[in-house]
Amino acid sequence: MSGHNKWSQIKNKKGANDQKKARIFTKFLKAISVVARDDKDPNSNPRLRSAIEKARAFEVTNENIERAINKSSEGKVFDEVIYEAYGPEKVAIIIKTLTDNKNRTLADLKKVLQNNNAKIADQGSVLWAFKSENYEFIPLYPQKISDEGNKVLEKIVEELEDLDDISEVVTSRDKQ
Repeated sequence: MSGHNKWSQIKNKKGANDQKKARIFTKFLKAISVVARDDKDPNSNPRLRSAIEKARAFEVTNENIERAINKSSEGKVFDEVIYEAYGPEKVAIIIKTLTDNKNRTLADLKKVLQNNNAKIADQGSVLWAFKSENYEFIPLYPQKISDEGNKVLEKIVEELEDLDDISEVVTSRDKQ
């Protein structure tokens, strides 16, 4: 019976955890690389300082952080793009991305939204319902939605966060 010994189970669990951790590290390092383009000094660049603090909270090594800062001036250029969407029961969704290919990212994003009966919104049609504070979006008008809508929204957020280029997904759903 294959796959039933203890080592095989440990190896598979560790492999899955390592993949999740690598995906999170990649997102943080992309963010650091983008914000370091303007100014590589964290003391004079509050966005860089914030990105480094978030990365350290998830135990990203200093070596990787330094490499991402140095990489900001060479090779691939990542763009920070914010997309807006409407989910179930007209819940506002903001999707922050860091991508080197906007067309690929938009296609992946649209596919996830269409599969879950959500749709991309025009620029500015959702953003007004949020306030930006320390580069974080906070909903001004939290919405209460049904349990069914909540399940669909959770599925959308989970699928979006699994995409490589998505750095953050914020909804106007009431947390309670």
